[in-house]
Amino acid sequence: MSLLKDLKNRIIVTQENVALTLGGVIDSTKAYFLDGNIDLGTIEIEVPSGGINIKGYDFNTSGLYSTENNYTMFTSPVGGSGDIVWDKFSVEASGTSSKIFDIKDATGFHAIEITAVNYIDCTDLGIIDNYRQGLETGTGRFGGSPCLQLVGVWVGGFLITDSITRNMDDATTEPLFKAGLGFLMNSRFKTNMNVDLGTLQPFCDFASANFANPSTLQIKEAEITRDGVYNPDDANILPNISNSDIKSDWRGNNGIENTHVGGVLDLTGEVSTTISIMGDYYAMAGTYTSSDLQHFDVPASGQLRNIGTTPRDFKIITYIVLSGTANDIVSIRLRKYDSSTTTTSTIVSQLATVNNFSGANDRCTFTILGRTSLDINDYYFIEVANTTSTDNVTSKLGTFTTIEERS
Repeated sequence: MSLLKDLKNRIIVTQENVALTLGGVIDSTKAYFLDGNIDLGTIEIEVPSGGINIKGYDFNTSGLYSTENNYTMFTSPVGGSGDIVWDKFSVEASGTSSKIFDIKDATGFHAIEITAVNYIDCTDLGIIDNYRQGLETGTGRFGGSPCLQLVGVWVGGFLITDSITRNMDDATTEPLFKAGLGFLMNSRFKTNMNVDLGTLQPFCDFASANFANPSTLQIKEAEITRDGVYNPDDANILPNISNSDIKSDWRGNNGIENTHVGGVLDLTGEVSTTISIMGDYYAMAGTYTSSDLQHFDVPASGQLRNIGTTPRDFKIITYIVLSGTANDIVSIRLRKYDSSTTTTSTIVSQLATVNNFSGANDRCTFTILGRTSLDINDYYFIEVANTTSTDNVTSKLGTFTTIEERS
């Protein structure tokens, strides 16, 4: 203890001096060290434009708490606040209509960095407005309804790793993370949280419009249950956005649906492809039905287009049943359209001979595996050529093509 008191850039906070230290004018050049669990009562901590740095021994022996009603623990002055850095303590605001934060960034370019901090029985975590970025590492949410509302434009992102949530209020309908007024994340919101939600509680209410770029709502290797039960079909976990949304990138999770970038085209209507010139390639005709499109769309019949930015490396599996004239040699090729250069190139091609079966049933089949990179707005499609005659060919039911991310 004497060593801590001797440190020139550290202010020791105790129950006896809290009104003069954290309750006074914050010195942004100093770190405030919590010596014990301190009852703030009605003391509100105003975070100046220079920011605040608070540390503790650990989240069991150091903490800040208040049971007052209509109380806010951290506030901003007129003009806003600076960086917030917390390390190894707990916070609690458990009174009616009380919360931890009501803060606004002074410039829009500050950060919140929280390490090994537990939120205990909080009625509400409150509002963080227009900060550049947030980082939580090793945090815990235990009890209460710890809803954190993000407001305004965040030019950076928010990363929450190795965090746990337990014993939520079963009556709350407030999400753990809430999109407030004008919320827009220009980078990513990423988490691998281990969460057990209350009976009526969403994980977050973010919508696609809250993210400026594709694949930036990133939930990866998370564990999400409600009342201890996994249910990926629970629509109230993420009520305003789906795993297939262009802004979603959900991988390796238990308890929610994951994102599987790609899609399928099935031939559902047989149409003959007219061959005008022997050896020339033509878009393979037919009526196609799409399914399971995630970050892909169909700009025209027979095309699958990437509308996302990540991933960009894909594998394509194509199976084609083709009828034609016996002994004709037919070529199939998968073609890529590059939107950045407005050029096309061949991904892979394959030849087959139309087999001479009895009756009018002469046909051949193709099983094609292709690998390619597709950037945003690039697409691929199928072309066919008759290398031995100008006889037409027809793709048959059972033909399909599917694209998925390369592992």
